[in-house]
Amino acid sequence: MLNRIIKRGQRKLSKSDGNCNDYGYGSPGNRNSVASSIVVNHASRGGVAANHGGIVVPATAAPPSGTIESLPMFREVPVSERQNLFLRKLQICCFQFDFDDSLKMVREKEIKRQCLGELVDFVQSGGQGKITESNQEEMIRMVSVNIFRCLPPASHENTGSDSVDPEEDEPYLDPSWPHLQLVYELLLRYVVSSDTDTKIAKRYIDNSFVLKLLDLFDSEDPREREYLKTILHRIYGKFMVHRPFIRRGINNIFYRFIYETERHSGIGELLEILGSIINGFALPMKEEHKLFLVRALIPLHKPKPIALYHQQLSYCITQFVEKDYKLADTVIRGLLKYWPVTNCQKEVLFLGELEEVLEATQAAEFQRCMVPLFRQIARCLNSSHFQVAERALFLWNNEHIVNLIAQNRSVVLPIIFAALEKNIQSHWNQAVNGLTINVRKMFLDMDVELFEECQRQYAEKVAQARELEERRELKWQQLATAAAQGG
Repeated sequence: MLNRIIKRGQRKLSKSDGNCNDYGYGSPGNRNSVASSIVVNHASRGGVAANHGGIVVPATAAPPSGTIESLPMFREVPVSERQNLFLRKLQICCFQFDFDDSLKMVREKEIKRQCLGELVDFVQSGGQGKITESNQEEMIRMVSVNIFRCLPPASHENTGSDSVDPEEDEPYLDPSWPHLQLVYELLLRYVVSSDTDTKIAKRYIDNSFVLKLLDLFDSEDPREREYLKTILHRIYGKFMVHRPFIRRGINNIFYRFIYETERHSGIGELLEILGSIINGFALPMKEEHKLFLVRALIPLHKPKPIALYHQQLSYCITQFVEKDYKLADTVIRGLLKYWPVTNCQKEVLFLGELEEVLEATQAAEFQRCMVPLFRQIARCLNSSHFQVAERALFLWNNEHIVNLIAQNRSVVLPIIFAALEKNIQSHWNQAVNGLTINVRKMFLDMDVELFEECQRQYAEKVAQARELEERRELKWQQLATAAAQGG
């Protein structure tokens, strides 16, 4: 509760000084890069305005109360006037308002909301005429002014605490969302519209614009991240020229998250986009994509907050293995490299993902990694945390995995036999004990001779260990006796 109170009280702070900018307009002369012409202003400076064809487009400052007048609806004016009306509505939608005060400029906010709704309908309907190229540029400018803004600070930045749990903390909901949602909806409708000419649109939805969209994925508002996910995915599908840039941009966010901050609100949404992208990779897979798997996706198992995005990450990893079964050995060894030592809940997640990967693994790749793999599984079988031991034993419920084990039982059983015996003799949890007995019986049914040989070797090791312990005890007794006599 205290964290939420502090969070609400400091929402006007930025996540970093470098990102806290108000966005105005640069010179209209450069029509090929809309996002790059946005002028970054400090909040203490006056807003910048640009004159485009006699229409003054404001930057961020709200106008004096009562100066914004309602405009007619599109259906109320002749078709020849609608493009000009479209531009005038864009002008109104560029004004920024203070949503922290719900009683301030209520009329002006409602006028802007109505204008945004009509712009969305205009773009979505398609029957009112195609938007002119100049209006498309101004529309992207308006979108940029509204969405490219200071993101509020995350909860850990407000409190300075590293112990804040994002799963328990209530998500931040932006008070300006009634307007932001319509702006995002307008951008989405523009991107997906069949009337949008990609050759024209890519002049305004350029690399700079895409990069700023990627930056917004750190928003704490889940509604905003959902829109960003849909829009970026559509941009990736429609603008082929941006595809390598988008992949590199996501890559860089992952690198910063893994190796620097371990804090980012949108990792799950970015992985959802990638899941769809990976599904569309052509075969044979490019080396670039394999490097992305090794350098970015597999290391994403390292950060502490993996539980927030593990489901999406596991889907992406499994997609790679299903696309190219030869990657199974690389993925399994990567999982073993980042296997948690003390975090039992994380270990349960790893075991679940391991089962999905093994489901898509062929015999040849399984044989390459089965020795280190089952050494780790043996450690999991003996875990004092019953969920870890139980999840490891559940691997034998998967028919494909059992077939792989059966084909290589001469290697697998000697590795895990001691762990099975130890569980039966001394594990405190009855469910784990019962599951272990079932797995042990499964191996006995597979190969009686191998099982008896493993049992004999295990008995010899136990006897040797007991003998060694007795020798050690005897030596200590001798030392104690000698010390007593010397004293």
